[in-house]
Amino acid sequence: MSNVKRTTPGDVAPHPAGATQTAGGVGAHSCVLAPHLKTELSESGDGKYGRMFPDLVCDDCDEATLLTLGRAGSIMDADEAITAEATDDAPHDNPCIPAGFPIFGQFIAHNITADRSLLQHHTNLHEIRNFRTPSLNLESVYGAGPVGEPYLYDNDDPDKLLLGVNDAGQPHDLPRNSQGRALIGDPRNDVHLPIAQLHVAFLTFHNAIVDHLRNQGTPTADVFAEAQRLTRWHYQWIAANEYLPLTVGQPLVDDILANGRHFYQFDERPFIPVEFSDAAYRFGHSQIRTVYRLNAHMQGRIFPDLLGGRPVPEARVIDWRYFFALDDALPPQSSRRIDARLTHALIALPEFIVGAVERPEYDSLADRDLLRGRALDLPTGEEIARAMGVTPLTPEQVGLRATGWQYEAPLWYYTLKEAQVLNDGVRLGPVAGRIVAETLIGLLDGDPTSYRNADAPWRPTLPAAQPGTFTMADLLRL
Repeated sequence: MSNVKRTTPGDVAPHPAGATQTAGGVGAHSCVLAPHLKTELSESGDGKYGRMFPDLVCDDCDEATLLTLGRAGSIMDADEAITAEATDDAPHDNPCIPAGFPIFGQFIAHNITADRSLLQHHTNLHEIRNFRTPSLNLESVYGAGPVGEPYLYDNDDPDKLLLGVNDAGQPHDLPRNSQGRALIGDPRNDVHLPIAQLHVAFLTFHNAIVDHLRNQGTPTADVFAEAQRLTRWHYQWIAANEYLPLTVGQPLVDDILANGRHFYQFDERPFIPVEFSDAAYRFGHSQIRTVYRLNAHMQGRIFPDLLGGRPVPEARVIDWRYFFALDDALPPQSSRRIDARLTHALIALPEFIVGAVERPEYDSLADRDLLRGRALDLPTGEEIARAMGVTPLTPEQVGLRATGWQYEAPLWYYTLKEAQVLNDGVRLGPVAGRIVAETLIGLLDGDPTSYRNADAPWRPTLPAAQPGTFTMADLLRL
C-alpha cells in the first residue's frame, strides 16, 4: 500500500483546431469509453476538472485486485435471478425513486460532463478535458444554437428544435440521418431507448414553450431566447427541487441552501470535481433496472433490447406514466435501490457501447468506474468521510474483507455501500449525498445565467399541478 499526494485543481488547455469527434460506439465517454480510443481536448477554456479534496492521499491498490470487484460473477454483479424481474415490489426496488429519475440523472451528467480520456494509470488531472461547460444549461440539447448547429433546428420554424418522425408518422423520435444516427447535441443521449426518449421530451418541451410564448404575444424576435431561458430554468428547478431531494434527502438540500457549501469551493468559475464525476455521481449506475416496461404493450431489457442508435418505432415509444408519477391510477415502476451491485447487463456491456476491448473486464461498467477512480488517484471513501467529520463505515459494513481486499474502499464503491448500509438504498448517504448536492447546487450558484442568480427571486411560471413549483410530471404533461 502506498500513499500518493494529490495534484491541485487547475485550468486546462483549449481544444486544438481541427480535432474531431471520438470514433466508436455512440456511448463512448468516461463511463464506458473503449480503451483504444485516443484522448481528445476540450473546446472551451472552461473545460476543466478539479478536486474537492486536493490535500487527501489515496491507497494505490493494484489493478488486478481492483478488477476482481467488478467483473462478471463478482460481488458487484447482481444475480440474474434477482435482477431479471419485471414485477412490482421486488425486494431491491426503491419505493422512493421512480425509474425515470436515474435516466434524468444520466441526462444531467451528459449536460455537464463529457470526458473522453483513456482508462489509463494515474491520469493527469491537467490532461483530462471536459467537452461541456460546467453548467446546467442544456448544452446537450441546444448545441451551439440555431446559427452554430442549424441541423438541430426545424428549418421551417428555426425557433423550434427538430424532431424525428417515426414509422407511424408521429414526431416521437430523435431526428436521424439516413443511417439512423441521431442528430442531437450529445450522441450519448442515444445510447439506450429511455434516455433517447427523454431527450425527445426535452426537444418537445422547448417547442411547447415556443407555442406558449407565441400565444401570449411575445415579440417574434424574443421567442427563441425566452423559450430557451424558460426551458433551462424549469429544468434547473427540477434538478434542485425534485431530483436532489429524492436523491440525497430534503434535509441535506435545505442545509446547503441555508448554510452554504462546505467542501465544493471555487473562485470565479465552477469546475467539475472528480470526486463527483468519477465516483459519487456514478451512483446512478446501480439504480438501473434490468427490465423496463415502456408502455402498456412493450417491455425490454436495458441491454440489448433497448440499445440505442436506431430509429424508435411507434410501438416502442415510452409512455412516461411508467417512469414518473403522472397518473395516480398507474404508479410508475421503481428504480433499483442504491447498493454495491449493478444489473448484469451493465457488467457485460455490448460492443456497440464499449467498442473492442483488450480484456474482458473492460466490458464491465463496474470495473470501468473502479479503474477510473484509481487512474485519478481518488481518495478512499473512508478518507473523505473523516475529512467531512463523518464516522466512516466499518470494514464489516463495507464488506470487502471476504474478497481478500486489504485496502480502504474505493470512493465509488464506498458511496454505494454507504447508501445501502445507512439508508437501505433509498437515497445516498452523508458522504456521497454532500458531494452530489454541493456540486449541483454549486454549478447553479456559479452560473450567472441560472435561475438562482436572477435579478429577483424566481419561481416556475409554466402551467403546473401546483402553481409556483414544477416537476418532471409537469414537464411531461406540458
